[in-house]
Amino acid sequence: MSPCQEVVLFRSSGIDKSFPGVQALYRVDFELGAGEVHALVGENGAGKSTLAQIAAGVERPDSGRMLLDGQPYRPAGRAEAEARGIRMVMQELHLISNLSVAENIFIEKLPSRFGIVAYDRLNRAARELMARVGLGNVDPSVPVKSLGVGQQQMVEIAAGLSRRCRVLVLDEPTASLTDTEIELLFEQIEKLKAEGVGIIYISHRIEEVIRIADRVTVLRDGKVVATEQASNLDTQEIIRLMVGRDLEHAEHRRGASAGQLAIRVVGLNLAPKVRDVGFEVRRGEILGVAGLMGSGRTETMRAVFGADRRDGGEIYLRGSDKPVEIRSPRDAVRNGIAFLTEDRKEQGLLPSLTVRANISLTRLRDISRLGWVNISKERSVAGRYISALGVRCSSAEQTVGQLSGGNQQKVVIAKWLYRDSDVLIFDEPTRGIDVGAKFEIYRMLGDLAAKDKAIIFVSSDLKELMAVCDRIMVFSGGTVAATFAPEQWSEEKIMAAAFSGYVTG
Repeated sequence: MSPCQEVVLFRSSGIDKSFPGVQALYRVDFELGAGEVHALVGENGAGKSTLAQIAAGVERPDSGRMLLDGQPYRPAGRAEAEARGIRMVMQELHLISNLSVAENIFIEKLPSRFGIVAYDRLNRAARELMARVGLGNVDPSVPVKSLGVGQQQMVEIAAGLSRRCRVLVLDEPTASLTDTEIELLFEQIEKLKAEGVGIIYISHRIEEVIRIADRVTVLRDGKVVATEQASNLDTQEIIRLMVGRDLEHAEHRRGASAGQLAIRVVGLNLAPKVRDVGFEVRRGEILGVAGLMGSGRTETMRAVFGADRRDGGEIYLRGSDKPVEIRSPRDAVRNGIAFLTEDRKEQGLLPSLTVRANISLTRLRDISRLGWVNISKERSVAGRYISALGVRCSSAEQTVGQLSGGNQQKVVIAKWLYRDSDVLIFDEPTRGIDVGAKFEIYRMLGDLAAKDKAIIFVSSDLKELMAVCDRIMVFSGGTVAATFAPEQWSEEKIMAAAFSGYVTG
């Protein structure tokens, strides 16, 4: 540690926490120094977010003790934790969708005059913060619901940076960000470190953990298995500590053969975000989709699925020369198209229902008769996918809202696998997923392609696109800027294409 880091800001000793059917944390010791980035890593369900939420007052421990600046610390809730200087940017978004970006950033302290919000001052202050995190081109007065998930994540981070604090907890802050936005975030982290702020940093991206963290604590099954200086660790060692075994590297599916044309999109428009987009995917092919936040990639996929009404364009399926009419997600599902949304919390799950109920949603007719669900069949279906995807839950009866973010993502995937569609659109399927589960999803995508499914795989992680996909289509400025075959692509070429729509002259 540096001299600054030797000052211990936060310490936990013997923390236990359990939820129904799950021991989330067991006798966990952890400490954070001033000006230190201390990373928490582990598989989904290992207890990372639970420990961070206890520190931030979101959850209360069953037993154990905590100290903040050397004084006993046991907050009754998040408000008390924030009053004492601990703030958290959570993995799941907690924005108020109908309020503006600026209002969300300064929701706790809106500038006012005579009891009326001073919107000029509010928007001016918001612009300054938004520029720091790469949102300089976004109008602070627009409703936050009009932004994509990645941009909403940056709004959450801007809100966290807007208030002075002693300890900042960042839970998967880069899950939906591109390399450019990540660099801007890391610049802010370095500034906070210099001011003596301690940062608890949770991420499944091991390379960035090694780069940004001073120390790393590895959790497995709710227990601390190691705490080391980040400089003493490498990627493979961290993975081994996380999962208790070595994982094979993902390799590109060389020689994958593409079959009949599965989907062809021509002249798709969705003003003002998507302009004249066209592409095609064949059976047995994985088409990767890259691009910066706001480039139009997610908006295009939502329009193909009928979630957003397109202004123009045609969609052709199974090699037909007659376009299909897709006006709604129901039309898309009936035509064999599945869409795994990047916003699992709001659009992918029913959090108050059980795991089994969420998995069976896409094919209720197959497990019901005369309007009554056959619970035995539903449990059998759910059990099969829980086992196949390694969903960590106490049982199929557990409420989805009680699962970790990564395990919730697996339930969304299970739901669409059960539907058995011909064309599967996966929008950021590894967001918030641990490294072990990522390899499972990569293998799953390969298996689906081997079964003649057509896969569209949207991701902000260029390395995983290049590891998994047969071609990569790059969006920029609302249209397709380039499409690369494996022998053509490189990170530099993909990024150049991603920026091409924003360069003039």
